[in-house]
Amino acid sequence: MKNADIKVPPWCVFCGQKVGRPQEPAKRKLTEFKVGTCQCGAVYTSDPTGFNIGSAMIEALVYACNDDWDLAWELLPEEDYLTGRQERYDENTHQVIETGNLDGRIIRGVLYFVRLHKEVAEIKARAEAKQGQTGSSPDKAGFTPPPVEPARDPKRKKNRATKQQIAELVTSRDIDGLVDILFDDLRTLRFLQRLFYDPSADIRWLTAYMTGQACARLATRQPGHVSDLLHRLFEACADSAATNWGLVETIGSVIAGRPDIFGAFTRHLLPYTRHESTRVETIWALAEIAAGRPDLIRSIPFYNLFDYLDSPEPNLVGNMLRLCGRIKAVEKLSRIKALGDDSREVCFYDHGLPVKTTVGALAREALAQIEQEQGEPT
Repeated sequence: MKNADIKVPPWCVFCGQKVGRPQEPAKRKLTEFKVGTCQCGAVYTSDPTGFNIGSAMIEALVYACNDDWDLAWELLPEEDYLTGRQERYDENTHQVIETGNLDGRIIRGVLYFVRLHKEVAEIKARAEAKQGQTGSSPDKAGFTPPPVEPARDPKRKKNRATKQQIAELVTSRDIDGLVDILFDDLRTLRFLQRLFYDPSADIRWLTAYMTGQACARLATRQPGHVSDLLHRLFEACADSAATNWGLVETIGSVIAGRPDIFGAFTRHLLPYTRHESTRVETIWALAEIAAGRPDLIRSIPFYNLFDYLDSPEPNLVGNMLRLCGRIKAVEKLSRIKALGDDSREVCFYDHGLPVKTTVGALAREALAQIEQEQGEPT
Protein backbone atom coordinates (compact mmCIF):
# COMPACT_ATOMS: atom_id res chain seq x y z
CA MET A 1 0.00 0.00 0.00
CA LYS A 2 1.25 3.47 -0.85
CA ASN A 3 2.08 5.80 2.04
CA ALA A 4 -0.48 8.27 0.71
CA ASP A 5 -3.15 5.61 1.07
CA ILE A 6 -2.36 4.77 4.70
CA LYS A 7 -3.52 8.07 6.20
CA VAL A 8 -6.38 10.06 4.71
CA PRO A 9 -8.46 12.90 6.16
CA PRO A 10 -11.91 11.79 7.33
CA TRP A 11 -14.87 12.67 5.14
CA CYS A 12 -18.64 12.90 5.50
CA VAL A 13 -20.31 9.62 4.54
CA PHE A 14 -23.24 11.56 3.02
CA CYS A 15 -21.67 14.30 0.90
CA GLY A 16 -18.03 13.24 0.66
CA GLN A 17 -16.60 16.52 1.95
CA LYS A 18 -13.69 16.50 4.37
CA VAL A 19 -14.90 17.10 7.91
CA GLY A 20 -13.21 19.09 10.63
CA ARG A 21 -11.77 17.73 13.84
CA PRO A 22 -14.51 16.95 16.37
CA GLN A 23 -14.68 19.47 19.21
CA GLU A 24 -15.92 19.46 22.77
CA PRO A 25 -19.66 20.32 22.79
CA ALA A 26 -20.56 23.85 23.79
CA LYS A 27 -22.93 22.47 26.42
CA ARG A 28 -21.19 20.10 28.77
CA LYS A 29 -23.08 16.88 29.37
CA LEU A 30 -22.50 13.63 31.20
CA THR A 31 -21.42 12.01 27.96
CA GLU A 32 -18.29 13.67 26.67
CA PHE A 33 -18.06 12.62 23.03
CA LYS A 34 -16.55 15.23 20.76
CA VAL A 35 -18.91 16.43 18.04
CA GLY A 36 -18.80 18.13 14.65
CA THR A 37 -21.03 19.38 11.85
CA CYS A 38 -20.57 18.94 8.10
CA GLN A 39 -21.51 21.68 5.63
CA CYS A 40 -24.21 19.39 4.21
CA GLY A 41 -26.05 19.43 7.55
CA ALA A 42 -24.94 16.05 8.88
CA VAL A 43 -23.56 15.88 12.42
CA TYR A 44 -21.06 13.42 13.82
CA THR A 45 -19.59 12.21 17.08
CA SER A 46 -16.22 10.65 17.73
CA ASP A 47 -15.78 7.45 19.73
CA PRO A 48 -11.97 7.08 19.97
CA THR A 49 -12.17 3.56 21.43
CA GLY A 50 -14.82 2.05 19.18
CA PHE A 51 -16.40 0.38 22.20
CA ASN A 52 -19.13 2.94 22.89
CA ILE A 53 -20.95 3.03 19.56
CA GLY A 54 -24.38 2.86 21.16
CA SER A 55 -23.72 5.92 23.29
CA ALA A 56 -22.11 7.72 20.35
CA MET A 57 -25.18 7.02 18.22
CA ILE A 58 -27.49 8.53 20.83
CA GLU A 59 -25.18 11.50 21.32
CA ALA A 60 -25.11 12.23 17.57
CA LEU A 61 -28.89 12.01 17.27
CA VAL A 62 -29.50 14.26 20.27
CA TYR A 63 -26.89 16.71 18.98
CA ALA A 64 -28.66 16.75 15.58
CA CYS A 65 -31.88 17.62 17.43
CA ASN A 66 -30.19 20.53 19.20
CA ASP A 67 -30.10 18.62 22.50
CA ASP A 68 -33.86 18.08 22.41
CA TRP A 69 -34.07 14.61 23.95
CA ASP A 70 -37.85 14.41 23.58
CA LEU A 71 -37.61 15.05 19.84
CA ALA A 72 -34.70 12.62 19.46
CA TRP A 73 -36.59 9.75 21.06
CA GLU A 74 -39.60 10.35 18.81
CA LEU A 75 -37.58 9.91 15.61
CA LEU A 76 -37.47 6.62 13.75
CA PRO A 77 -34.31 5.41 11.97
CA GLU A 78 -34.45 5.56 8.15
CA GLU A 79 -37.92 7.10 8.22
CA ASP A 80 -36.74 10.26 10.00
CA TYR A 81 -32.96 10.17 9.71
CA LEU A 82 -30.02 8.43 8.05
CA THR A 83 -26.92 7.13 9.78
CA GLY A 84 -23.43 6.21 8.69
CA ARG A 85 -20.05 5.48 10.22
CA GLN A 86 -16.40 5.78 9.35
CA GLU A 87 -14.10 3.30 11.05
CA ARG A 88 -10.36 3.26 11.77
CA TYR A 89 -10.51 6.92 12.79
CA ASP A 90 -7.63 8.22 14.93
CA GLU A 91 -8.78 11.17 17.02
CA ASN A 92 -5.19 12.16 17.90
CA THR A 93 -4.11 12.77 14.30
CA HIS A 94 -7.59 13.37 12.83
CA GLN A 95 -6.90 10.81 10.14
CA VAL A 96 -8.47 7.60 8.88
CA ILE A 97 -5.77 4.93 9.16
CA GLU A 98 -6.48 2.39 6.43
CA THR A 99 -4.19 -0.24 7.98
CA GLY A 100 -5.83 0.02 11.40
CA ASN A 101 -2.41 0.38 13.00
CA LEU A 102 -0.30 3.47 13.54
CA ASP A 103 3.15 3.32 15.15
CA GLY A 104 2.20 0.18 17.01
CA ARG A 105 -1.17 1.55 18.15
CA ILE A 106 -4.33 -0.30 17.11
CA ILE A 107 -6.79 2.23 15.69
CA ARG A 108 -10.39 1.42 16.61
CA GLY A 109 -11.95 4.88 16.59
CA VAL A 110 -15.27 5.52 14.85
CA LEU A 111 -16.95 8.66 13.54
CA TYR A 112 -20.70 8.19 13.72
CA PHE A 113 -22.84 10.36 11.39
CA VAL A 114 -26.51 11.34 11.56
CA ARG A 115 -28.41 13.22 8.86
CA LEU A 116 -31.99 14.35 9.55
CA HIS A 117 -34.64 14.12 6.83
CA LYS A 118 -36.41 17.24 5.60
CA GLU A 119 -39.58 16.90 7.66
CA VAL A 120 -37.66 16.37 10.89
CA ALA A 121 -35.36 19.30 10.18
CA GLU A 122 -38.38 21.54 9.79
CA ILE A 123 -39.72 20.36 13.15
CA LYS A 124 -36.35 21.12 14.68
CA ALA A 125 -36.32 24.62 13.14
CA ARG A 126 -39.78 25.36 14.48
CA ALA A 127 -38.72 24.17 17.94
CA GLU A 128 -35.70 26.46 17.81
CA ALA A 129 -37.90 29.39 16.76
CA LYS A 130 -40.15 28.80 19.74
CA GLN A 131 -37.13 28.87 22.02
CA GLY A 132 -35.97 32.13 20.45
CA GLN A 133 -32.85 30.56 18.96
CA THR A 134 -31.24 31.58 15.68
CA GLY A 135 -30.30 29.36 12.81
CA SER A 136 -31.93 28.35 9.56
CA SER A 137 -33.11 25.01 8.35
CA PRO A 138 -30.81 23.36 5.79
CA ASP A 139 -33.81 22.32 3.71
CA LYS A 140 -35.09 24.26 0.74
CA ALA A 141 -38.46 24.34 -0.95
CA GLY A 142 -38.83 22.74 -4.34
CA PHE A 143 -37.28 19.36 -3.59
CA THR A 144 -39.07 16.43 -1.98
CA PRO A 145 -36.86 13.47 -1.06
CA PRO A 146 -38.07 10.04 -2.13
CA PRO A 147 -39.69 7.81 0.50
CA VAL A 148 -37.42 5.45 2.38
CA GLU A 149 -37.02 2.16 0.53
CA PRO A 150 -38.80 -0.78 2.18
CA ALA A 151 -36.52 -3.07 4.14
CA ARG A 152 -35.56 -6.18 2.17
CA ASP A 153 -36.16 -9.61 3.69
CA PRO A 154 -32.74 -10.75 4.93
CA LYS A 155 -33.74 -14.38 4.32
CA ARG A 156 -34.51 -13.87 0.65
CA LYS A 157 -32.34 -15.29 -2.08
CA LYS A 158 -30.27 -12.38 -3.30
CA ASN A 159 -29.87 -11.65 -6.99
CA ARG A 160 -26.41 -11.60 -8.51
CA ALA A 161 -25.90 -8.86 -11.07
CA THR A 162 -24.50 -9.49 -14.54
CA LYS A 163 -23.41 -7.02 -17.18
CA GLN A 164 -26.07 -8.15 -19.62
CA GLN A 165 -28.84 -8.02 -17.03
CA ILE A 166 -27.98 -4.46 -16.00
CA ALA A 167 -27.82 -3.34 -19.62
CA GLU A 168 -31.27 -4.83 -20.26
CA LEU A 169 -32.75 -3.12 -17.17
CA VAL A 170 -31.38 0.23 -18.34
CA THR A 171 -32.62 -0.04 -21.92
CA SER A 172 -36.07 -1.17 -20.71
CA ARG A 173 -36.13 1.72 -18.18
CA ASP A 174 -36.94 -0.72 -15.38
CA ILE A 175 -35.99 1.41 -12.38
CA ASP A 176 -37.70 -0.87 -9.85
CA GLY A 177 -35.81 -3.88 -11.13
CA LEU A 178 -32.55 -1.95 -11.12
CA VAL A 179 -33.07 -0.81 -7.52
CA ASP A 180 -33.92 -4.33 -6.37
CA ILE A 181 -30.76 -5.82 -7.77
CA LEU A 182 -28.72 -2.82 -6.59
CA PHE A 183 -29.68 -3.55 -2.98
CA ASP A 184 -28.69 -7.20 -3.51
CA ASP A 185 -25.43 -6.65 -5.37
CA LEU A 186 -23.49 -3.38 -5.24
CA ARG A 187 -21.49 -4.49 -8.29
CA THR A 188 -24.48 -3.10 -10.16
CA LEU A 189 -22.90 0.35 -9.81
CA ARG A 190 -19.74 -0.91 -11.53
CA PHE A 191 -21.74 -2.45 -14.37
CA LEU A 192 -23.65 0.82 -14.80
CA GLN A 193 -20.36 2.68 -14.96
CA ARG A 194 -19.29 0.55 -17.92
CA LEU A 195 -22.36 1.68 -19.86
CA PHE A 196 -21.17 5.30 -19.60
CA TYR A 197 -18.67 4.51 -22.34
CA ASP A 198 -21.23 3.17 -24.81
CA PRO A 199 -20.66 4.70 -28.29
CA SER A 200 -24.38 5.58 -28.46
CA ALA A 201 -25.12 8.97 -26.90
CA ASP A 202 -28.71 7.88 -26.27
CA ILE A 203 -27.52 4.93 -24.16
CA ARG A 204 -25.09 7.10 -22.20
CA TRP A 205 -27.72 9.69 -21.34
CA LEU A 206 -30.28 7.03 -20.46
CA THR A 207 -27.73 5.32 -18.21
CA ALA A 208 -26.99 8.63 -16.49
CA TYR A 209 -30.69 9.16 -15.79
CA MET A 210 -31.28 5.60 -14.58
CA THR A 211 -28.21 5.74 -12.34
CA GLY A 212 -29.41 8.99 -10.76
CA GLN A 213 -32.87 7.56 -10.09
CA ALA A 214 -31.55 4.30 -8.66
CA CYS A 215 -28.99 6.05 -6.46
CA ALA A 216 -31.65 8.40 -5.10
CA ARG A 217 -33.51 5.37 -3.74
CA LEU A 218 -30.36 3.58 -2.60
CA ALA A 219 -29.37 6.70 -0.64
CA THR A 220 -32.48 6.41 1.53
CA ARG A 221 -30.74 3.50 3.27
CA GLN A 222 -27.12 3.37 2.10
CA PRO A 223 -25.93 6.91 1.22
CA GLY A 224 -22.30 5.97 1.78
CA HIS A 225 -22.23 3.75 -1.31
CA VAL A 226 -23.61 6.58 -3.45
CA SER A 227 -21.00 8.95 -2.04
CA ASP A 228 -18.30 6.42 -2.97
CA LEU A 229 -19.69 6.28 -6.52
CA LEU A 230 -19.50 10.07 -6.83
CA HIS A 231 -15.89 10.00 -5.67
CA ARG A 232 -15.05 7.37 -8.30
CA LEU A 233 -16.76 9.38 -11.03
CA PHE A 234 -14.87 12.55 -10.13
CA GLU A 235 -11.60 10.62 -10.04
CA ALA A 236 -12.35 9.19 -13.48
CA CYS A 237 -13.09 12.69 -14.79
CA ALA A 238 -9.74 13.88 -13.47
CA ASP A 239 -7.88 11.14 -15.37
CA SER A 240 -6.47 12.91 -18.42
CA ALA A 241 -5.82 9.57 -20.12
CA ALA A 242 -9.48 8.50 -19.99
CA THR A 243 -12.59 9.68 -21.80
CA ASN A 244 -15.24 11.60 -19.85
CA TRP A 245 -18.17 10.11 -21.77
CA GLY A 246 -21.20 9.80 -19.53
CA LEU A 247 -19.40 10.76 -16.33
CA VAL A 248 -20.32 14.43 -15.86
CA GLU A 249 -23.97 13.93 -16.77
CA THR A 250 -24.17 10.98 -14.37
CA ILE A 251 -22.70 13.06 -11.56
CA GLY A 252 -25.35 15.69 -12.26
CA SER A 253 -28.13 13.10 -12.26
CA VAL A 254 -27.00 11.58 -8.97
CA ILE A 255 -26.72 14.96 -7.23
CA ALA A 256 -30.07 16.09 -8.67
CA GLY A 257 -31.67 12.90 -7.36
CA ARG A 258 -30.70 13.70 -3.75
CA PRO A 259 -29.44 17.30 -3.56
CA ASP A 260 -30.34 17.34 0.13
CA ILE A 261 -27.57 14.77 0.75
CA PHE A 262 -25.07 15.23 -2.07
CA GLY A 263 -25.57 18.91 -2.92
CA ALA A 264 -22.12 19.77 -1.58
CA PHE A 265 -20.62 18.02 -4.62
CA THR A 266 -22.14 20.67 -6.90
CA ARG A 267 -19.26 23.12 -6.65
CA HIS A 268 -16.84 20.45 -7.87
CA LEU A 269 -18.59 20.44 -11.25
CA LEU A 270 -17.60 24.02 -12.08
CA PRO A 271 -14.03 23.23 -13.30
CA TYR A 272 -15.49 21.07 -16.09
CA THR A 273 -17.07 24.12 -17.72
CA ARG A 274 -13.56 25.19 -18.69
CA HIS A 275 -13.13 22.25 -21.05
CA GLU A 276 -14.94 22.21 -24.37
CA SER A 277 -15.41 18.43 -24.24
CA THR A 278 -17.46 18.60 -21.01
CA ARG A 279 -18.92 22.13 -21.07
CA VAL A 280 -22.39 21.32 -22.41
CA GLU A 281 -22.75 18.29 -20.14
CA THR A 282 -21.71 20.33 -17.08
CA ILE A 283 -24.21 23.10 -17.77
CA TRP A 284 -26.88 20.43 -18.28
CA ALA A 285 -25.92 18.87 -14.93
CA LEU A 286 -26.14 22.23 -13.14
CA ALA A 287 -29.56 22.82 -14.70
CA GLU A 288 -30.77 19.43 -13.44
CA ILE A 289 -29.61 20.24 -9.91
CA ALA A 290 -31.20 23.68 -10.12
CA ALA A 291 -34.60 22.13 -10.89
CA GLY A 292 -34.95 21.10 -7.25
CA ARG A 293 -32.36 23.21 -5.48
CA PRO A 294 -31.57 26.49 -7.28
CA ASP A 295 -29.97 27.74 -4.07
CA LEU A 296 -27.12 25.25 -4.57
CA ILE A 297 -26.21 26.94 -7.85
CA ARG A 298 -26.44 30.41 -6.38
CA SER A 299 -24.18 29.36 -3.52
CA ILE A 300 -21.26 28.78 -5.92
CA PRO A 301 -19.39 31.30 -8.14
CA PHE A 302 -21.63 30.85 -11.18
CA TYR A 303 -21.66 34.36 -12.72
CA ASN A 304 -18.95 33.56 -15.27
CA LEU A 305 -21.32 30.98 -16.76
CA PHE A 306 -23.52 33.79 -18.11
CA ASP A 307 -20.92 34.38 -20.83
CA TYR A 308 -22.05 31.12 -22.46
CA LEU A 309 -25.33 32.78 -23.45
CA ASP A 310 -23.28 34.42 -26.22
CA SER A 311 -21.75 31.14 -27.41
CA PRO A 312 -22.04 30.17 -31.10
CA GLU A 313 -22.88 26.62 -29.93
CA PRO A 314 -26.71 26.34 -29.77
CA ASN A 315 -26.73 23.32 -27.42
CA LEU A 316 -24.61 25.24 -24.93
CA VAL A 317 -26.86 28.30 -25.14
CA GLY A 318 -29.95 26.11 -24.80
CA ASN A 319 -28.74 24.43 -21.64
CA MET A 320 -27.68 27.79 -20.22
CA LEU A 321 -31.21 29.07 -20.79
CA ARG A 322 -32.61 26.07 -18.92
CA LEU A 323 -30.25 26.88 -16.06
CA CYS A 324 -31.10 30.59 -16.10
CA GLY A 325 -34.81 29.90 -15.92
CA ARG A 326 -34.46 27.55 -12.99
CA ILE A 327 -32.28 29.88 -10.92
CA LYS A 328 -34.47 32.88 -11.89
CA ALA A 329 -31.52 34.75 -13.42
CA VAL A 330 -32.93 38.28 -13.47
CA GLU A 331 -29.35 39.45 -13.96
CA LYS A 332 -29.52 38.38 -17.63
CA LEU A 333 -33.16 39.17 -18.30
CA SER A 334 -32.43 41.48 -21.25
CA ARG A 335 -30.12 38.95 -22.90
CA ILE A 336 -32.69 36.17 -22.47
CA LYS A 337 -35.36 38.36 -24.06
CA ALA A 338 -33.05 39.02 -27.01
CA LEU A 339 -32.74 35.28 -27.63
CA GLY A 340 -36.50 34.83 -27.87
CA ASP A 341 -36.44 34.91 -31.69
CA ASP A 342 -33.38 32.65 -32.11
CA SER A 343 -34.41 29.75 -34.38
CA ARG A 344 -31.28 27.62 -33.97
CA GLU A 345 -32.07 23.99 -33.17
CA VAL A 346 -31.19 22.54 -29.77
CA CYS A 347 -31.14 18.95 -28.52
CA PHE A 348 -30.94 18.14 -24.82
CA TYR A 349 -31.91 15.14 -22.72
CA ASP A 350 -34.77 15.02 -20.24
CA HIS A 351 -35.45 11.89 -18.15
CA GLY A 352 -33.01 10.05 -20.38
CA LEU A 353 -34.80 10.93 -23.63
CA PRO A 354 -33.70 13.40 -26.33
CA VAL A 355 -35.76 16.58 -26.65
CA LYS A 356 -35.48 18.72 -29.78
CA THR A 357 -36.43 22.38 -29.65
CA THR A 358 -34.99 25.81 -30.47
CA VAL A 359 -32.97 28.41 -28.61
CA GLY A 360 -35.90 30.80 -28.89
CA ALA A 361 -38.36 28.36 -27.33
CA LEU A 362 -36.04 27.77 -24.38
CA ALA A 363 -35.49 31.52 -24.01
CA ARG A 364 -39.23 32.14 -23.82
CA GLU A 365 -39.60 29.33 -21.29
CA ALA A 366 -36.81 30.80 -19.13
CA LEU A 367 -38.36 34.25 -19.44
CA ALA A 368 -41.71 32.90 -18.23
CA GLN A 369 -40.04 31.29 -15.20
CA ILE A 370 -38.25 34.50 -14.28
CA GLU A 371 -41.27 36.74 -14.74
CA GLN A 372 -43.46 34.34 -12.80
CA GLU A 373 -41.07 34.65 -9.88
CA GLN A 374 -41.24 38.44 -10.18
CA GLY A 375 -45.03 38.39 -10.32
CA GLU A 376 -45.07 40.01 -13.77
CA PRO A 377 -47.34 39.01 -16.65
CA THR A 378 -45.73 36.55 -19.07
